[in-house]
Amino acid sequence: MEGAAMLVPLLLALCAAMASAAVVEHNFTVGGMNISQLCMDSVIYTANEQMPGPTIEATEGDTVVVHVVNDSPYPLSLHWHGIFQLLSGWADGAHMITECPIQPAGNFTYRFNITGQEGTLWWHAHSSLLRATVYGALIIKPRNGTDGYPYAAPYGEIPIILGEWWNKNVDDVEKDAHLTGLGPEVSDALTINGKPGDQTPCRGAGIFEVEVEYNQTYLLRIINAAVNVELFFKVAGHNFTVVAIDASYTEPYATDVIVPGGGWTVIRFVANNPGMWFMHCHLDAHLPLGLAMVFEVLNGAAPNILPPPPEDFPKCY
Repeated sequence: MEGAAMLVPLLLALCAAMASAAVVEHNFTVGGMNISQLCMDSVIYTANEQMPGPTIEATEGDTVVVHVVNDSPYPLSLHWHGIFQLLSGWADGAHMITECPIQPAGNFTYRFNITGQEGTLWWHAHSSLLRATVYGALIIKPRNGTDGYPYAAPYGEIPIILGEWWNKNVDDVEKDAHLTGLGPEVSDALTINGKPGDQTPCRGAGIFEVEVEYNQTYLLRIINAAVNVELFFKVAGHNFTVVAIDASYTEPYATDVIVPGGGWTVIRFVANNPGMWFMHCHLDAHLPLGLAMVFEVLNGAAPNILPPPPEDFPKCY
């Protein structure tokens, strides 16, 4: 009887966790978008005509379902960078590695569970250099909310995605790189949340700005979506604490410059220095390319067999 009495609370807890899990569903259409950037009018390819694309927010234990329509002229897939894909390898989105791409005018539904992960990841196109414009944040919250953080809950959270911008078609950038045998040519701008800074007076330019309250603590979810460059990120006038790197909490340490790699870094800082401050790349050579933003401090157990691929799995041609 004593064993049965102990089993009941465990079963109730398991049922509660299962009941609280949700299905997070999105519809993405990857297609052309007109944009004016760096004094040039261009057509780029994005998800839902957004750059960065839509942010996916889920909770640990949820199932993510993303219906993708390929309205571009390129075969492509979407990769969920950092997701474990336990028994869902068909949804990994690694073009010509785990699957064939979604052909132009085709569609595919990605479905995967988020198990044992929380933090800041990202998603991006996995073909050609389309990842330069087809990307977005993937944020996984703890099952029990901000109480699940291994640090005090922040006053606010701000996703920041660093990227690169070419005036040329990114497919041509990749083709030129293949011809030379080198990496992609230097980008024409570096961006924060899609904005290239105020290096030109033309329409479409701009700096990403955010207002923060004096003496409050903020969590910055920083993602390096740049294709081929390391970026040194600094918050002027403030120190901050690094609390997570590459989908894992880390022993907190204080610094004033970080170098997020091809993944993400989460930092906490207290907005205790009133005024307007740059968040920017700490390499002088990158500042003229636009990598800067402004923040204003105001007022101071499972089966081990991989399921078969879904019926609508993309086919190679």
